[in-house]
Amino acid sequence: MYKYILEHLNEAILLFDHELKLTYINTAGEILLADSARHLVGLSAYELFKSSDSALLLNLQQCLAMEEPLVDRELTLERMSQTVTINFSATPLLKDQQQTEILVELQQVDSHLRISKEEQQLSQQNTARLLVRGLAHEIKNPLGGLRGAAQLLDLELHEPELKEYTQIIIAESDRLQGLMDKMLGPNKLPNKKALNIHEVLERVRQLVQVEASGGLTVRYDYDPSIPEIQADKDQLIQAILNIARNAAQAMDGKGEIMIKTRIHRQMTIGRKRYKLTVKIDIIDYGPGIEADMLNQIFYPMITGRAEGTGLGLSIAQALINQHNGLIEYHSEPGHTVFSIFLPVESGHE
Repeated sequence: MYKYILEHLNEAILLFDHELKLTYINTAGEILLADSARHLVGLSAYELFKSSDSALLLNLQQCLAMEEPLVDRELTLERMSQTVTINFSATPLLKDQQQTEILVELQQVDSHLRISKEEQQLSQQNTARLLVRGLAHEIKNPLGGLRGAAQLLDLELHEPELKEYTQIIIAESDRLQGLMDKMLGPNKLPNKKALNIHEVLERVRQLVQVEASGGLTVRYDYDPSIPEIQADKDQLIQAILNIARNAAQAMDGKGEIMIKTRIHRQMTIGRKRYKLTVKIDIIDYGPGIEADMLNQIFYPMITGRAEGTGLGLSIAQALINQHNGLIEYHSEPGHTVFSIFLPVESGHE
């Protein structure tokens, strides 16, 4: 019963014996250390933490020697060439007045910071989207009247030179109408059905490859074990295509883009935790996103290209949000990654 509870905790639980060898690790611990219990159990604390903050091993040794609980904060833990920030707690377990084991709790702190940042980002984007939607509605109303008046005027005119002016008014009204519709974003709820995410990605890959006219190679690295998800195929194609097209434009239609899929476990999106999520990485090797644009790229009408509308990423974010998903990104010169997270199943509060 106790093991069942430990396996369902979000916090990593590790148990060391009196020689500081690992005797137990729960599922959250496996995720944190990016390895299975089969490989980890039996390793010494030195082997587990030799590349990490030296305070981790020192704290364990002190807990063993002093037989007193220890707490330490914001330590760095190395795992699979990645660094995460954790809070550390060690508690000696006594049996017959003798210390037999040490219970260690590791709490990943940067994940909480990420969740806080994500909630703030979504709140700002929703505020901006509401503002733009209100503005778009205000523009659409008089725009319809302007187009109607131009059509009536066109019927009254007989000189071709004058008709040319009314046709320009009508054409520009239609162009603005299309822009307003894009600014309003998705206008229908997703029609979710079971689908293989790789069908969506292959459609996107083919479209981007064709549009690039042979100068760009779109490679892929798919995880075939990913189960089906419940999603709207057309909406996902539109969202991912918007991001992939940006990557192609960043590469000037030359070079290489990578589309990669992996499974992520115990992922928190918003206030819900999902046992399984699909992670889709779209990677380009272009110049990267300008520093002053990094915190604004999902806002409507924000773009770094003269010919861009600044709506592609805003629409992509809205469509992925409708699927209870999330888009994250990391950019530096020569390497930009947009990561899309989509739940495989319903989440838990």
